[in-house]
Amino acid sequence: MFKKILVPLDGSPNSQSAVRYALWLGKHLKASLIGVHVVDVVALEGPLLHDLSGSLGFEPYLNFSTRMREILESKGKEILSSFEEECKKAAIPCETFLDFGIVTNEVVERARLSDLVIIGRRGVNYAFDDGLLGSVTEGVIRRSPRPVMVVPQNFIEVKSPLLLYDGSPNASKVMRSAVEICKLLGLGLKAITVSKAEGEGRKRLAEVEDYARPYGIDLQTEEVIGNPPEDIVYYCEERDHDLVFMGVTSHSRIVEMVLGSTTEFVMRRLNIPIFLER
Repeated sequence: MFKKILVPLDGSPNSQSAVRYALWLGKHLKASLIGVHVVDVVALEGPLLHDLSGSLGFEPYLNFSTRMREILESKGKEILSSFEEECKKAAIPCETFLDFGIVTNEVVERARLSDLVIIGRRGVNYAFDDGLLGSVTEGVIRRSPRPVMVVPQNFIEVKSPLLLYDGSPNASKVMRSAVEICKLLGLGLKAITVSKAEGEGRKRLAEVEDYARPYGIDLQTEEVIGNPPEDIVYYCEERDHDLVFMGVTSHSRIVEMVLGSTTEFVMRRLNIPIFLER
């Protein structure tokens, strides 16, 4: 199911964490990794050139964009070479691509030929991002045709995954991914549904139990009574879950039509990997 894992690379700490999660998952899922670094054409145009010239110690001149392209391309090759070395040490097959264009567009295009995207919560320009996520990560979540796993800066091997299930089509998609991944990882899975009144979620939990039964995984289910965003976060923190599977809710707020309000709330408050499907 997950045989090709795409990892966008920019050399940032979050990107390095994404590599570690990809190596860990790739090993257990027997998947190959695809590393992509995009030379951002936006960085080669406009006033930003002059700012970069000062920081890199160059005086602006007519052929500056060509020189900048060479510098950025060289940096990208270094990042990809380091990625290849890490894959080689882990004995995991990989391939790499150095693309040129708008970063989000190129990553989404590569995702079409992958099964899963693992990306850092923030990128190399995190100091300039004032939102919940880095701008590239937001764009990839919004447009990726494949599931996206957003990871924090620090890697922790997953031991206690949690599935959030509300019976929606996106929740059904992520349920299938969660069960498949937990089976291959040899992990148990806790599935919860949040209801306002006791008994409302029993049918939803029965759907998860019926689907997971043939896989033979250690599945536990629980109906949580309360308000979805707050109680999901509280539940996860109290029980030390270290990975959340959730479908992207349809009513959006973070950036128009990116994430639903529940998704945004959970991602804002939990500093653990979150596996998203839409």
